[in-house]
This record gives sequence, structure tokens and C-alpha cells, in this order.
Amino acid sequence: MIDTIIFDFGDVFINLDKPAIERELHKLGVTTITDAMLQTAMQYEKGMTSTADFVTDFTTKYPTISAEQFKNAWNAIILDFPEYRLEFIEKLATNKNYRLLLLSNTNTLHIERVIKNMSLSRYERFKTCFDQFYLSHEIHLRKPDASIYEFVLRENKLKASTCFFVDDTKENTEAASRLGIHTWNNDPTKDDVIHLFDNPIFINS
Repeated sequence: MIDTIIFDFGDVFINLDKPAIERELHKLGVTTITDAMLQTAMQYEKGMTSTADFVTDFTTKYPTISAEQFKNAWNAIILDFPEYRLEFIEKLATNKNYRLLLLSNTNTLHIERVIKNMSLSRYERFKTCFDQFYLSHEIHLRKPDASIYEFVLRENKLKASTCFFVDDTKENTEAASRLGIHTWNNDPTKDDVIHLFDNPIFINS
């Protein structure tokens, strides 16, 4: 019996343009995204470096790119949050049939852009739907590391077998599955979170 649903944020609720960062940086003259740049981004996602240091690290490597240009390129990934999805999670929260948790790999700049795009009031409406709202840069953990799922289970005294996790990234759902968590690796090109309860685990429960 599922009693807890854990949701990712990007490409589950808010739409993303995942190729946008690389595309926009390429327009600014960055021809290659190096492993070092990816590692720095991961550290930023875990809140291990400040926004100022993250931006400076990049603009030092590419002095022709301004901090504002880099921030705009970095945030180009963030698109819109459809109202019908917000209404879906609000209804689910109102029904109180499940504990609801958010678990997102994100960072300060992206959250700032999320709030700008969807408005602070709508962001607060969304946030208050959840019993816990975990952002990677605030808890210093990121998916798909097992430690982040173990943290969520431990902090909320949850059994993996009673949890259902929705994420658009396969390596994230695979990592959760290895701990015994039920998962849905949604494909944002054809799936929508509002059809969550079409999953057999809910139909057959």
C-alpha cells in the first residue's frame, strides 16, 4: 500500500528545455562543456559553492561572457508551470490520502528563475502542498546518489516499500528502485503527472 508520493520538480511539474543551457552558451562562444564544468555545476546543485563563486568560476574561464549573460544562459532551461498541474497537486494535497514530498536537483539561480516565471504567489501555493520540500542545494545531497533517498526515508520515518517516486530522469528512478522504492520514470514528451493514478500500483491497490 502506497502512503507517500515523492515528486521531482523539473519536467514533472515545471516544463524544462534541457538543451537550452548548452545551446545558449554555444551562442556565447562556449564550444565544449567540459567535465570540470559539469563537476562545478554538480557542486553548485549540492549547495557546496555560492552563486557568486559559481558565476565567477565560469566567467573567469570565459572573460568575454558577462555574469548576466551567463546567468541568462544558465536559466534558459526553466520554462513555464502549467496551472492545471498546480491545481492537480493542490487537489491531491487537499484530499490528504498521501504524504507528499518534493525532491529536486536544483540550485539557487534556477529557483530564482522558477519564482520569476511562475510568480511568488504561485510558487508558495505549490510549496505548501508538500509535507516536505527538499531542494538539493539546501540539503547538500543530489540524485541519483543513494544517500539522498536514504536521507528522505530516514528523516520522514518511511518504508521504501510504501513510497512512490516520480522523476523524468531514468538514473534517478533506477537508484530509488534499488532501495525498494516504487517508481515512475515519466517521459515529459508523452506523459503528464496528472495521469499519475493510471499507474498499475494505484489501480490495483
